[in-house]
Amino acid sequence: MAAPTLQQPSFLLANLKADSTTKPLLHRCQDLVKIIDEYPAKELHLIFPWLVETVFGSLDGIITGWNLRLLHSRSPEYNIIMEFLNPSGPMMKLVYKLQAEEYKYEIPVNYLPGPVKASIQQGVLPDCPLFHNKLQFPLSGLLTLNFNPFEYYMFNFAYCLLMPKTYPPGHHGNNTDTAYFVLVDIYLKYFLPSEGNVPPSPFSDSRGSVTAPSPSRSSAVSLSGYGVHSPSLLKHHIFHQPTVNADPAAQEIWRTEALLQMFVEVWLHHYSLEMYQKLQSPQVKEPFSPTEEHVLVVRLLVKHLHAFSNSLKPEQLSSSPPTHSHTHTSPLEEFKRVVVQRFVQQKLYLFLQHCFGHWPLDASFRAILETWLSYIQPWRYTGEKVPSPTDQNRTVLEKWEPFVQENLLVYTKLFQVFLNRALRTDLVNPKNALMVFRVAKVFSQVNLPEMIQKGEQLFLEPEHVLHHRQPRGGYLTPGQGGSFLSSRQRVVTDTVFKVKSHVYSIEGQDCQYKQMFGTELRGALNQGQLTQLMSNLGSSEEDANAKQLPDCIQGENGLILTDVGRMQIINGLRRFDIQYQGDPELQPIRSYENAALVRLFYRLSTAVNERFGAHMNALCSRSDFLGRLGRHYLTDPQTFTRIRHNPVTQRSPYRPPHPRLSLRTLASYRTLLMLMLLYMFGALLSLGPVSSTLIIISGAFLYGLFMTLFGDKIKTH
Repeated sequence: MAAPTLQQPSFLLANLKADSTTKPLLHRCQDLVKIIDEYPAKELHLIFPWLVETVFGSLDGIITGWNLRLLHSRSPEYNIIMEFLNPSGPMMKLVYKLQAEEYKYEIPVNYLPGPVKASIQQGVLPDCPLFHNKLQFPLSGLLTLNFNPFEYYMFNFAYCLLMPKTYPPGHHGNNTDTAYFVLVDIYLKYFLPSEGNVPPSPFSDSRGSVTAPSPSRSSAVSLSGYGVHSPSLLKHHIFHQPTVNADPAAQEIWRTEALLQMFVEVWLHHYSLEMYQKLQSPQVKEPFSPTEEHVLVVRLLVKHLHAFSNSLKPEQLSSSPPTHSHTHTSPLEEFKRVVVQRFVQQKLYLFLQHCFGHWPLDASFRAILETWLSYIQPWRYTGEKVPSPTDQNRTVLEKWEPFVQENLLVYTKLFQVFLNRALRTDLVNPKNALMVFRVAKVFSQVNLPEMIQKGEQLFLEPEHVLHHRQPRGGYLTPGQGGSFLSSRQRVVTDTVFKVKSHVYSIEGQDCQYKQMFGTELRGALNQGQLTQLMSNLGSSEEDANAKQLPDCIQGENGLILTDVGRMQIINGLRRFDIQYQGDPELQPIRSYENAALVRLFYRLSTAVNERFGAHMNALCSRSDFLGRLGRHYLTDPQTFTRIRHNPVTQRSPYRPPHPRLSLRTLASYRTLLMLMLLYMFGALLSLGPVSSTLIIISGAFLYGLFMTLFGDKIKTH
């Protein structure tokens, strides 16, 4: 596009739409860079919604956009798009340029997550400050929210993940290698930095301070009963601070908070507490089904939030606010201290709880599992030196005990749900077995089980004990005549309240908590039945083999399968050693045998055995070389006495009376095929059938002679 000249906004938008169908992406992006730099915000305001839809696709799915979720680094357009959408790139520059003028853009309420939409339609204020004071009723009668440019951009970016994705023919790729996944990672690192502050906006007012959105410019229309609400979860927010002398870091914290709230609401807030309780009924239809790609992005968010919050300065780690007025805590540091518990905990728990119960029983559950394990192991993302994978003494430090206690249900309830899921999973599949191993390895870390058990004990502490103690806030410091014991008591009481409030806020006041280390859950791993089974087994070889049987209990008529035993058989983990214990010559005809030949050879061998049975018995009884040779060709009676006693049927194995000749092997199709090939090979060498037969018999005799002489040494070796 030629250098832009001043023209009507309608012509600018029309030209951009025309160029989008004719020009390659590189030229279009170059034109947009010039337009963003040279046009005023008043004219850029009208092209901004169209440009956002062009990049991310329309909310209704009609416009596909640039397909960021299918674009991989090997694509020639990858670098062009990443440079354009970079946090310091032209697109974000456009956002800041419009942000400085406080323009607003509409998002229909219908595209909000289910619980938020239901709350607004019922006239109830959503719990997220992101949606406060933004509701309006346009002439069309459709409820909409007025977002500022940054919120509008991030909503469309986050919502892009929820749109159906259609792969082109022959397309295959890793979800974590796409432009969308990489952009999420870049935005998180830029707006939620582990070190330093968020870079300031390039557009400032005449006094040099960054312009922030003003609540007074928000929509004046609101639902009845809204009242006055702080637009932030932080105690001190930029909305409450003067502009002239404000800290630039405080002025920029609103973008960090807005981005995180937008990601959490759009990606996680699809299950309210009421919906979560209704979903326990199988008759309720599932309102939202996340994809594996969606879960992988959520895991990326969880990992970064842990790294972000764990970068808090050591002097700010205390959960209580500063007591001295001269102590200065930067807004970003305060935000790090509360980010996980206040923004993510409950919504992520409901998200994982739903996925644990509704995800297919296949290896794709690994994405859900790793997201859960990432959240419950914040110590993995501290930036400290990680011990080697072979380190068996992995210890969870005591400083993580408050996190474990305040997220008790994420450890205990989800572990129990996973356990029930594992019992219904095909554990013969190595990928499924690996998931069970991963969970076992995580929960076996030193100190972690003790922390979880202590959290359960705090939750189960009787209410009358708490009321008997001094009320919260009624404690004296040692300098006021109190004692260190009273301060210790206050800490314990506050911890109990935190644990109880965490459980009750999700499960309700009438919840029936099932202990992870309680007798009820232990009785579900079938420990009593396993102990009884093991006590009935001896140390002999026969008992050692019986240990591999499915889980059973001893009944009056023999062993009885338990529920666990049935699951072991279904999953192929255990099986009964079923063997034919009758006369081998009379066992059922196999599919690889010729039925007519089996019957013919049985009659022939029976006639020979009846005629020469005594001679064969005498031959096999000899201890010399001829006896050994006879035992090689004739059935050895010890072969049948080695068949072990069957603990299921309680029957003794069949024992033949004397050695005998068996010709049943010759009825096998495999043997017949081998003989046919040998005769064909003999024919190629101009050998007749008689000569070939003699050679085959001679070869069989020589093989038997060799095995008689050296067979024992070969087996020993």
